[in-house]
Amino acid sequence: MFTHIKILFILLLLVQSVLAQDVISDSKILFINSYHKGYAWSDGIQRGVEAILADEKFVLLKTIEMDTKRNTSAEFILQAAFKVKQYIEKFNPDVVIAADDNASKYVVEPYYKNADLPFVFCGVNWDASVYGYPYSNATGIVEVALIKQIIRQLQTYAKGSKIGFIGGDVLTTHKELKYHKKLFNINYDKIYLVKTFKEWQEKYLQLQEEVDMIIFYNYAGISGINDWQLAEKFILENIKIPTSSAYRFMAPLVAITIAKSAEEQGRWSAQTALKILAGVKPSEIPIVQNNDGKLIINIKLVNKLGLRIPLNILRISEIIK
Repeated sequence: MFTHIKILFILLLLVQSVLAQDVISDSKILFINSYHKGYAWSDGIQRGVEAILADEKFVLLKTIEMDTKRNTSAEFILQAAFKVKQYIEKFNPDVVIAADDNASKYVVEPYYKNADLPFVFCGVNWDASVYGYPYSNATGIVEVALIKQIIRQLQTYAKGSKIGFIGGDVLTTHKELKYHKKLFNINYDKIYLVKTFKEWQEKYLQLQEEVDMIIFYNYAGISGINDWQLAEKFILENIKIPTSSAYRFMAPLVAITIAKSAEEQGRWSAQTALKILAGVKPSEIPIVQNNDGKLIINIKLVNKLGLRIPLNILRISEIIK
């Protein structure tokens, strides 16, 4: 009798295991990249997603790219968004991770607001409510820059109080500037948003004569700046005042970086997607903000400027040469 019960118990466990594997193996996650492979920020988010899902052997992850950083026309973006919608209908994912603003603005909000399909957004800058969030079917992590900390660091080494801002003429940068003023009451003395490397070179030189410190926020949207050796050489030869950014991939181009972590957003998004697959409703998961920051010192540029970085700061920093 005991043997029969034991055999039945084992068979029941095997059946439950097979059923569980069937459910898990049917789980599909789609990662929407607003930009393109090779763009450092979205690559970092994707690495974070993949790191969490690497051990989830019964979860299938697919990626689709909108490529809206290199192609910024309204017509292209709308077509890219529609192609994503078509892919979603074909792939039929259980959860979608939507990375960066354009995925939320052009895919999630117009096509899936309060729909049945769950979404996890990330890389949405400053304020998710501009896309109507929260939805019943969505949660996410809002991306904020550690801009007050960046300015505080620059002021330590600057000879005056005037702050300049330079970056690509793209949606995300315009949004960043809006929230720097709205949330932190930061009023830049000079702002230049440019489209080409040549224009950036001209404004970079000009800006150094107009302000005491520069935030070179992001090179995204500046065509021709991907020749890193040329860009780094130009900066090393011409830098006169302290510069900073909020992105790790910008560290070779500025003296001091306080970097947000793209991987943090990817990890959080993947972990949240797994919770949703396990039965938690998106509406039960609060929207959060990123927290991780890393101080990075570009020693070549710091030395060129003659800045004296305290030893206790150097000890906690990442040094790039």
